[in-house]
Amino acid sequence: MLKEYWRFKGSLIPGLFVSFALLTLAVLLFLTLFGATDANTTIFGALNQRVIGLLKFTLFQATLSTLFSALLGTLLAWSLAHQPRFFSRSLLIALFSSSLVLPTIIVVFGLITILGRNGWLNHLSNYLFHHSFEGFLYGLSGILIAHTYLNASFAARGLLHSFESIPKERYKLAKSLGFSTFKRFVIIEFPAIKSTLFSISSTIFLLCFTSFAIVLILGGNPSYNTLEVAIYEAVKLDFNISFALELAFVQLSISVILVIFSSSLKTSVSNIKMQESVIPWRDAFGVRVLQKITIFISGLFFILPLVAIFHDGITADFTHIIKSVVFIKSFSTSIIIASISSVITVFFTLFLANSKRNFALYYRIPKSGIGKLLAFLISFSGTLYLAIPSLVLGLGFFLLSQRFFAPANFWATFALLSANILMSLPFSLSVLYPSMLKTAKRYDKLCFSLGISGYERWKYCEWPYLKESIGYVLALSFCLSLGDLGVISLFGNQDFSTLPWYLYGLMGSYRNSDASGVALILLVLVLSIFIFVPKLFKGDGFAKN
Repeated sequence: MLKEYWRFKGSLIPGLFVSFALLTLAVLLFLTLFGATDANTTIFGALNQRVIGLLKFTLFQATLSTLFSALLGTLLAWSLAHQPRFFSRSLLIALFSSSLVLPTIIVVFGLITILGRNGWLNHLSNYLFHHSFEGFLYGLSGILIAHTYLNASFAARGLLHSFESIPKERYKLAKSLGFSTFKRFVIIEFPAIKSTLFSISSTIFLLCFTSFAIVLILGGNPSYNTLEVAIYEAVKLDFNISFALELAFVQLSISVILVIFSSSLKTSVSNIKMQESVIPWRDAFGVRVLQKITIFISGLFFILPLVAIFHDGITADFTHIIKSVVFIKSFSTSIIIASISSVITVFFTLFLANSKRNFALYYRIPKSGIGKLLAFLISFSGTLYLAIPSLVLGLGFFLLSQRFFAPANFWATFALLSANILMSLPFSLSVLYPSMLKTAKRYDKLCFSLGISGYERWKYCEWPYLKESIGYVLALSFCLSLGDLGVISLFGNQDFSTLPWYLYGLMGSYRNSDASGVALILLVLVLSIFIFVPKLFKGDGFAKN
């Protein structure tokens, strides 16, 4: 057994080192949080009436958000799969793909412009019907709308690949047996998408459970607070560290349980181009109308907030904005931290995936109890962000900054980098690990027989196959880092700010013109990076069959 481990030490040691470093960081933060709590505090002791109320609403909104996102995402993916050819289909799918990296504060800003009290919809309703919708965007309804906006398109993008992967022979057989559209879905399509749907739904639930920016801005009042927002308010507004620790302890415990419960489910975040495959089944006229209406309304719902940001932002005084010292500092900080964290994320992902695939290939390392444990630790270390939400992570670093003397900006920078890397790892691993596993299955025997290893193997076998996925991961992690509003909310100030935090400050001070301009800058920056960076890594490589 040790002989096999030693044989692949070059691929095992870096990944195991990264895994144990991440787990050590998590343990350190947990001990910091636990050590700062009262000696008699337990998860049951912390569950007083106020905390229980916060927990109930957090679980309630996460459940509803997941249900709406999964239902709409499934309906949209089903409609797109059965409407393989229409104008701008590929562009629409690409826009849905961008939902994963759109900064939540940008989404909220766009939704307020469309659906807010002074939004386009209210103006149109007042003009046509002399009726105002008042503040329906604030409170539970607004939280659900924003979560559905982000997560339904994410679900649709993942499910579409599952729909298009169904063998066409099954459709032909179902058609010859006279299946109705509903019966076809139940017997043919749902079993094919079920595992993907459950895995995506579990990820959506965790993301909604730990949602921060959306609830902070659209919650409206304390009755719609979640645990994450309550932690922020306890630290920043009330400076009630004791209560913040109680909330963090509860949220951390539940998040870990949820991550362990969903650990057997694999979420696919693919950068594979969708194939415009034609399903050999022409639906009835009414069904086709339903599919087209679903695509039109979903596309309109997704595109309008982005159009609103462009419409309002284009009239902003950009000369005034870019001359602002706070903007320059925020922009520079965001770019530097996003660049560093995205590069580190790529290396960490490569190391973890390279180590993990050793335990998935029996001819490399035979299955054993130790192997299963190490594989689990590697997988778990890559999903720590789902177990340790950003505000809990930030609170841990905040307490460390109070205990160990160092410049405030040092702790803020280290906390942001750690949070951004941990946030990107689950999605990066879901992209790179399947590709690296497939590469090993394809070229291992050839490399072993020719004695190709190390740099030579990477240059001739790994890089040509993985470079496009690496470009996608680099862009993905950069955009996720650029738009995060979690940890910075605890450390942000006039001397240390990022673009999302600066935009939040502008919105809070009702400087709408400047806020529109900054929102447009952030949106263009994110979409440009997400679209063009992966193209730099495209080129001739091995066919991906």
